[in-house]
Amino acid sequence: MKVVLSAKENGSLKVFVDEEKKFSLCRCGKSKKPPYCDESHKGTFIAPAFEITVAQG
Repeated sequence: MKVVLSAKENGSLKVFVDEEKKFSLCRCGKSKKPPYCDESHKGTFIAPAFEITVAQG
């Protein structure tokens, strides 16, 4: 199994399992549906991009 946590600059934290997107988590604290992103951050949030990959087996 391969899990990837990916965030574009100023965007949510996307979680992929075996290359399939499972969900997006809020990084700005403005979501009305925490912990999930509802895109409330558009134009109001500044955060760096990053990607973390974890592989098992």
